[in-house]
Amino acid sequence: MDVKLPPLGEGADSGTVVTILVKEGDQISKGQTILELETGKAVAPVSASAGGKISKIHVKEGSKITVGALLLSLDTSGASAPTSVTPVAKSAATSPAPRTAAPAQPASVIEAGALESLDQDVGYDRNFSAPASPSVRAVALELGVDLYTIRGSANGRIVMADLKAYLQRLRALAARGATSESAPAGRPTKTASPSVDFSKFGPIAKRPMTSLRKVISQRMTENWNAIPHVTQFDEIDLSRVMELRKKYVTAYEQNDAKLTVTSFALKAVVQALKKHPIFNTSLDEIAEEIIFKEYIHLGIAVDSEQGLLVPVINDADKKDMVTLSKELSALAGKARDRKLGLEDMQGGTFTLSNQGSFGGSYFTPIVNKPEVAILGMGKGAFKPVVTSDKKIEPRLLLPVGLSYDHRVIDGGAAARFMMDLVEAFQNFDEALVKI
Repeated sequence: MDVKLPPLGEGADSGTVVTILVKEGDQISKGQTILELETGKAVAPVSASAGGKISKIHVKEGSKITVGALLLSLDTSGASAPTSVTPVAKSAATSPAPRTAAPAQPASVIEAGALESLDQDVGYDRNFSAPASPSVRAVALELGVDLYTIRGSANGRIVMADLKAYLQRLRALAARGATSESAPAGRPTKTASPSVDFSKFGPIAKRPMTSLRKVISQRMTENWNAIPHVTQFDEIDLSRVMELRKKYVTAYEQNDAKLTVTSFALKAVVQALKKHPIFNTSLDEIAEEIIFKEYIHLGIAVDSEQGLLVPVINDADKKDMVTLSKELSALAGKARDRKLGLEDMQGGTFTLSNQGSFGGSYFTPIVNKPEVAILGMGKGAFKPVVTSDKKIEPRLLLPVGLSYDHRVIDGGAAARFMMDLVEAFQNFDEALVKI
């Protein structure tokens, strides 16, 4: 009996087999983990939904597989029920971006005698889901339309207008009695940079991109191309924060928690988001609606040996600083040990990226779509500051950069958000730190 990879959840249609935990001839039971699949930026176990003896394994470690791929065959000793496997957790991560295709004319433009072939792939990688929103995919699925044959007009992304234009072309062909195009347009030329033989300049070494590095690359490209970024910069006087940290750090350690600047940042961001809910939204480009979320789930960018990972602290607005500090440490540890599950990576509404431990000051973080804003924090440094009584004193200043989606947020709103964030840091409420 064939065992195939079922749907993994919206936006997660493919993955890479990291580890196969069984072998041919093994007798497996229902719920037993058979392999680990790297999906998006997490590695998730895949478990069997039925037991039986493995007669053949059809995938290898390192194989890139999509939904419906044949995983293994089972001898179920005459059982008639179909066998499948179920991923432990669903992923809400955005699908990797498609391979870059040559710029396409909007699909709504139809020229007599120049209808492109309706059954030709247009260059998207079928190892990944087609670049379209959930609503477009749902309509295409209902109508039986193969999205891989439609060129997206929104920077390669397929929008509803493209799908409608595709159907118009179908009607035009039907009206002409055509069953296929005599002169198919073929695939567009890729716009990849030309290869350069760097070895002619000196010794080189080549290292293939890991699966995670490819995902990060695709996601960052998609986010940068799709979102008009603006970054608001400021400095935060950490005198109050460091005073409170010195006072309570021992008490936190006694409760198995680390009181860090990021711990304070989580609470300060929560306060700012409550005052400025537009920063806790997402943009539905198809419906042209702004979605305001009544929950605050904070993503924390973590540097790991494998690359950048963003686990999420859920309901940050409902947790005290001890709990936040514990979860922060736990998630960072799981990220570095590559033990994050899909459930740890989804649902974020706003992201923090703290590079202070590495050094450097200002930087422009890239918004983590479908969020609309991200806060970047650099390394604090002592600088001379003119106080309210006109004295010059050395103060520890934290450089911060707030990147935001200018389609949703205007500069005035960003400035007000930053002012309230600075206020929350510099006049931090001690009651929030007390245990």
